[in-house]
Formats: sequence, structure tokens, C-alpha cells
Amino acid sequence: MDAPFDIAALPTGVAMTLSPLVARVLAPNPSPFTFTGTQSYVVGREDVAVIDPGPADPAHISALEAAIGGRPVTAIMCTHTHRDHSPAAPRLGELTGAPIIGCAPLTLEDDGPRADAAFDPDYVPDRVLLNGERVSGTDWTLEALATPGHTSNHLCFALIEEQALFTGDHIMGWSTSVVSPPDGDMAAYMRSMQLLVDRDDVIYYPAHGEPVDKPQRLARSMMGHRRHREGQIIRYLQGSGAAAIPDMVSEMYKGVDPRLYPAAGRSVLAHLIDLQARGLAREQAGQWEAVAA
Repeated sequence: MDAPFDIAALPTGVAMTLSPLVARVLAPNPSPFTFTGTQSYVVGREDVAVIDPGPADPAHISALEAAIGGRPVTAIMCTHTHRDHSPAAPRLGELTGAPIIGCAPLTLEDDGPRADAAFDPDYVPDRVLLNGERVSGTDWTLEALATPGHTSNHLCFALIEEQALFTGDHIMGWSTSVVSPPDGDMAAYMRSMQLLVDRDDVIYYPAHGEPVDKPQRLARSMMGHRRHREGQIIRYLQGSGAAAIPDMVSEMYKGVDPRLYPAAGRSVLAHLIDLQARGLAREQAGQWEAVAA
């Protein structure tokens, strides 16, 4: 995470039309890790899909019902199972009769610092989408794109009719995403990012932050940011001989909200694990050091 926390929020509980096929409803769960909150999307005109129904907050679920407006719901679709994204799915399914379709279930004891990012243990999909599989309505088609990295079960959803991509937490509109081991994987994240760079989407709809109208530019920038951070880590280790992660974070994340330091430490760890796998770093008793190429 690299942006300071800003709670200059959009209105929660209101369906905002973003395109002929897409409306957004913001959940009332702002935090240093969710920015103004988790954004749920309602896709379609006659019948709809709901993407990332969000936290199991009664007011948010009521707002989604209002946005649906009595239309048939073909699918409730989750990009991943962090608990600010999927817990509303069962209740919304009860209210609409819609199946839960999307990412695979994943329950993992995450030792990261993000209370909002713990995995949802109650997520039970009716159908798991594999890469390239589609779900369709009267005027919309959503295709699953496997994008592991932030989590191993992360999916993005491409809206074929508008060349749009719902990016979940893989790409956010306000900050880089946390990649937190043991499930978060930096090498997988970079491969998934390259996959997006090579696509021809014209807009991203992230789960946090505003729509992105120059998507490939942002994806390339985020890849460059990660490479820059990797270079910082290597130079720090080469200069210090050996170091612990908190020392690296305090040096490399100057100017960042200190509340984000624990999450930053998880991303630094993800980089170090990747560097270790490539033979460029090693760890002993919590101290990391560079390995000469």
C-alpha cells in the first residue's frame, strides 16, 4: 500500500451509474485498507449479475436490493474471499434466489495484519469459474480471468460488451494491492499483472477506488513500482549486510501512514520470498541478506 489513507468518501448505499451496463454501490466500510469502502457492482439492464457483494452489512445488502430493483439476478460473483468482498453473498442469494458463482473457496489462517482481509470461512460457491469460463445474461457476458497474486483464488471478470474489467483487489484505483504470504505470491502477482498489460481492456472497475480509464498504463506502472521496490530491497540488503523486515519498511516507506507499515511489511516479505526463490536473498533467524549473483 503506498497512498495515505483518505476518507473523502463517495456516498454509501446509493447506486451510481457508470456505464450503460454498470452501476456501483459503495459499502459503508472505509478503512486504511479499503479506502472509501468496498465497491459492489450491478451489471446488466434486464437481468443482472452482482460482483463482489461485499461485507454482510444489512444496510449494504438493502442498498444492493434497491439497486437490483426487482430484476432477476443471474449470478452473485466474487473475485476472492477476503471478508470485505464475499460475506454478503449468502444473504443476497437468499433474497434473490441467485447462485453464487466465481472464485474457489479458500480458508487460510493469514498471519498478516489486515483485520478486513481475513478470509471468509463461510463462502460456499454453487459454481467455481475456471479461467476463460463465462456467465451470461440478456445483454451482458462476464468472462473469468484467473489473476492469482493478491490471493491464490483471485479472479477478475471481463465484461465483453464494454471491454471492461472488474479487477477486484488485483488492481485498485487508489493504491497498490497488498501481497501477503503465505497465500499472497509476488511472482504470481507479477505474472497476473503482465496478463492484464497484454489485454485490450478500455476501463478497469476496481473494488476500491475510482474507475481506471488508462488501464494498461496503470498496470505497467504498478509492475514498474514492484520492480523498483525489489531493487530497493536488494540495495538495502547489499548496503546493510543483514536486516529485519521492520528496518526495511521504516526506511523504504517514509511518508506513508504508519498504520500501513504492517501491511507494507507483508509485501516486503513477499518480495523477499520471491528473491529467495530466485537465489538473490536468504534468511536466517529473521535476518535477511543479499546473495551475490
